[in-house]
Amino acid sequence: MREEEEQKEAGRKRGAATARELCRIALFAAIIAVCAWISVPIGEIPVTMQTMGICFAGAFLGCKRGTAAVAVYILLGLCGVPVFAGFTGGAAKLLLPTGGYIVGFLFTGFIVGLAADLCKVKNDWARTGILAAAMVLGVAVCYAFGTAWFVALYHRAGKAVTVAGALSMCVVPYLLPDLVKIVVASLLVSRLKKYRER
Repeated sequence: MREEEEQKEAGRKRGAATARELCRIALFAAIIAVCAWISVPIGEIPVTMQTMGICFAGAFLGCKRGTAAVAVYILLGLCGVPVFAGFTGGAAKLLLPTGGYIVGFLFTGFIVGLAADLCKVKNDWARTGILAAAMVLGVAVCYAFGTAWFVALYHRAGKAVTVAGALSMCVVPYLLPDLVKIVVASLLVSRLKKYRER
């Protein structure tokens, strides 16, 4: 009888833990959406707070849940929910110059989340520095996807664009804003570490 009660209690705890994980994933998918709505148009690709939200999600939730939050956000957008920049949505967004960035977001969340999971450093500043470095790498991978996508679309449309030209449009204008977003995301994770499940 006691063993049966212990099993029920264990089942309730697992259920509560699962519900808590799902709530966190949903919350961070919503945070990323709100960050996407904060945008400043610059050329064909706007400056948004998406990358900050994605880096924050990966660093706070870890690899599995952080990537899941980014995936939920992307799937909602592709299904037509207006969660992308400019309150837009739909699968057609992948055919626009920003489509590569949307794909790259998944890898950014994965890289940052993996670093958060693997980082066992106790010193707050050292951990913050490691996570910031992982965010830089994650955003760089996102840049790579976005730039490659941009070049492919230009060539498909019969327009000529060099790698240098693509970088000047897809990367250079966003370096400083993304650096600021990485610093903010890193500090947020550091300040909220007590709420993060380890």
